[in-house]
Order: sequence, then structure tokens, then C-alpha cells
Amino acid sequence: MITVTDISELRQQVKAWRQQGLTIAFVPTMGNLHEGHISLVDEAHNHADKVIASIFINPMQFGANEDIDSYPRTMENDQQKLIAAGTDLLFTPTPEIIYPKGIAKQSFVEVPNVSDGYCGESRPGHFRGVATVVCKLFNLVQPDVACFGLKDYQQVQVIQTMVEDLSMPIEIIPVPTVREANGLALSSRNGYLTTEEKAIAPALQQNLQWLAQEIEFSRKNSPDNSPDFIGLTKKASMAIDATGMKTDYIHVCHARTLQPASEDDTELVILAAAHCGKARLIDNLQLFL
Repeated sequence: MITVTDISELRQQVKAWRQQGLTIAFVPTMGNLHEGHISLVDEAHNHADKVIASIFINPMQFGANEDIDSYPRTMENDQQKLIAAGTDLLFTPTPEIIYPKGIAKQSFVEVPNVSDGYCGESRPGHFRGVATVVCKLFNLVQPDVACFGLKDYQQVQVIQTMVEDLSMPIEIIPVPTVREANGLALSSRNGYLTTEEKAIAPALQQNLQWLAQEIEFSRKNSPDNSPDFIGLTKKASMAIDATGMKTDYIHVCHARTLQPASEDDTELVILAAAHCGKARLIDNLQLFL
């Protein structure tokens, strides 16, 4: 695996591969890699000749109350995992390389509507930071395809919308969430969980499954085939809070637009976030009616 930090070295290698007629897949990460990240690399190999990964802890997507300094940094272990997964090149830029003028003077990308609610509301400016850094990385790598995990469902929709709106010639490949045996979605933030918190954290996904079952039952059996989305999400939120977690949000949405679900929608996604100790966990469940 080639590891580069400098933009010119990255572009030189990409140019060499392009001259050979090779296709490129890209997996952007913030490091502290787990099996979920590696599944993105594995999927990337199915779509291109060469796979490039990046590790960059993006300061632009951290809010005022979020401590970027405490984000886990495990570069040596990450490199070994990427080598084992057959990654061809790893790009590891510094903030000074990505934002040479500083964040305050950096041009930015903002994706309206799909960025506005849910994590966008709970973390103001977060998706501006995500869209900006991904757009910049896309310009540097110029991949044919890019793989993103569906655990961050809203993020996938933000990136997909940005690519469509800005006419980028990149195919976005959503990759299913990798979970522990108890259903907990793998996340770098799971490292913040204590033993006791790890025992209750799976309740987030369990309540999403309960909510999905209730929606399906209501759609088939209620007189007007219209589920009580608000009432059902309130019950799910109360059940999550009863475990010791604290619900940030839980909503039933149209799977593509992320607007609140209507009675006629057939492709839904349940989006949820909850605080479990120091960790803020996010999860989702797609539902096709």
C-alpha cells in the first residue's frame, strides 16, 4: 500500500493509474477503523481496479461543543487493516493541507433540505463540513465510485444529493451497516461505551425494529391504512429512554427526500440518535411497504 500525505503525490499516482486505463474507487474515513470501514474497502474492490482510502479527522464537521482532540487516533493499526484489505493507496493529509487558509476563510459546500433536520439540527454546521471535505477529496482523488456506509444514512443522502446537484461523474455506492451479534451498529464512538452501556446500547436498534413492525401492522390493519407515525415514535422514544439512554431524535421519513413520512409513502427510513453515556449513537432502519 502506498501512503501519501502530499496532494501532488496523490495526483501523480492517480494520473499514472489513469494513463494505464485503470478505474478508481474511493473510501473516505476519519480513521479508528473497524469492520464497518473494511467492508467499504471490500465493496470498493468490486467496482474498480484500484482502491484509495483516506484518513482525515475533519475539523470542519465538529461542532463547538464537540472535542475533536478526543477523537481516537489509531493510524498504525488503521494502516495494517487497510493493507490486509488490499488497499492500493492511503491519503493522510493534515488540516493545513486540506484548509491552507484556515477554516474561517475556506469556501464551503452546503446541501439544502436533506442536511437540515435530524443530525443536521442536532449538530449545526456538521453537514456543511462533511459536504465540503468530501467535495474537496473528490476533486483530489477524482474517483469513478465512492463507498459510504449506510449507518450514516443522512450523510449518504447528503453526499448523493451533492453529487447529483453538482454534476459530479461519481457513482455513490451505499454499503449496508455492519453490526455486532446483538444488533449494535459498529461505530468508532462505541469505544466510549462502558461495559454497562454496551449492554443497553442495542436497545436503539431493537426499538427501531419494533417501530417498523408497528408501522407495517398499522398499514395493513388500520381502517385508513395510515400509521400514527408521531404516536408510535413517541412510544419508541420512551422505550429507549427507559433503558437509561436519552433519545436525541427518532423520526419516520421518506427514504430519499428525508421529509416526514406521509400515509402514501412506500419507501421509508426510520432515523434515530440517542446518547448513551459519553457516546452519541445513530442508527436507522429502511422499511419498504
